Formats: sequence, C-alpha cells, structure tokens
Amino acid sequence: MQRYFLIIGLLIAFSFSAMAQVPVVPLMPGSQSRADSIQARKDTAKGKAFAPKSTVEKVYHPDSTHSPSKAWHRSVIIPGLGQVYNHRIWKVPVIYTGLTLLVLMYRFNQGAYTEDLAIARYRAKGTQPAPGDKYYDLYQLFKANNYDDAAINDAVRGYARYRDLSVLLFVAAWGIQTIDAYVDAKFMHSYSMDNNFSVKLAPTLMNQPVYAQNFDGAFIPGLKLTFTLR
Repeated sequence: MQRYFLIIGLLIAFSFSAMAQVPVVPLMPGSQSRADSIQARKDTAKGKAFAPKSTVEKVYHPDSTHSPSKAWHRSVIIPGLGQVYNHRIWKVPVIYTGLTLLVLMYRFNQGAYTEDLAIARYRAKGTQPAPGDKYYDLYQLFKANNYDDAAINDAVRGYARYRDLSVLLFVAAWGIQTIDAYVDAKFMHSYSMDNNFSVKLAPTLMNQPVYAQNFDGAFIPGLKLTFTLR
C-alpha cells in the first residue's frame, strides 16, 4: 500500500515540475525564428536551378550541293551575281563601288586626253580654232598660261596612260570578283569552315645566320605566323 502512495507522490511531483518550466510562446502565423529564416534561405538557394550560358560557336559543314562552277559562271556574266549565289551579299556593294570608280577614272582621263590631243594637233599644224569652235576656250586657256608644245604632249601621254590603266584595273577587278566567287563556293562545297582551324600572327625575334651576324646583335625582329589545328 505504501508503495502505491510513493508512486502517486512521485507522479504529482513530476507534474508540478513540468508546469513550473517556462512555457513555449507559439509563433504568430507567418513569422519564423532567425535560425529558421537562415535555413529557409539556404534551402531556397539550393533549390534554384542554374544553367550556364551556351557558348558553342556555329560550325559550317561542307555543302556538296553548292556548285563552284555556277558561282564562277554567274560572276563572269554579271559582277556580284556569284557572291549573291554564295550568300555573301555584303560583297556586292564593294564590287560595284570599285567598278564605278574605275569607270569614272576612265571617263575623266579619256575626256582630258581628247581635249589635249585636239590642242596638240592645232599646235602641230600651226593653226588655232576659230571663236565659237569646240576647243577655242581651251586653246586660249593654254595660250594664256604659256603652255608649250612639250607640256601639252606630256599631258596627252599621261592621260592616255592613266586611261589605259583604268581599263586594265577594270578587267582585273572583274576577274578578281570572279575568282573570289569561285573560291568562296569551293570552300562551301568541299571544306568545313569552323573553329578547329586558327591563324595567329605575332612579333618575334629570329636568329641570324652565323655568316650574317654583326656586332649590332645576333637577333633580328620578325613576324611569326602560326597555324593551329584542334
């Protein structure tokens, strides 16, 4: 009997001890402790997905359906048409700008050559154009500035030389744009143009041959061209 009373007394004492502890204040809805807030931030940071930006460069693979002969023939017929076929339209204004400048160069030199040649012929005959003739004003201008026959003949030859040069440059420009169209189409047809090939140009010092060395130094500056295949 006493044993039962002892057990009941211990239970009552334990109950009073528990009630004497500091009560836990419940958190208001929507509020959280500092530790819980820090942990929540860590969980949020861990939960966010991160994907790095892709930096893969575009790779151009060969196109066997692209015909270099078509590009060449089109550029021969009409300048720039082969570049359009190769999808290099930005080259067309460059081509026509160059050709137009050469045409203007030809017209200027041809006009000056014709005028000076007419004056030179008048001088050779010992005559002069009558008032109202085509070259009367020009003849009088040369006479007022004391241009002699040698100076006029030199001008005639100079204008003729630059006129012929403009024709040669025009033909060369036409041929270069044709070659450019063919080579560009050939690369598109047969080769892969990607970042596996690089060219680097850097300054360097080169050793002189023994027989060419002098007291100034055994090294000479130069340029180093490096081709890299990856």
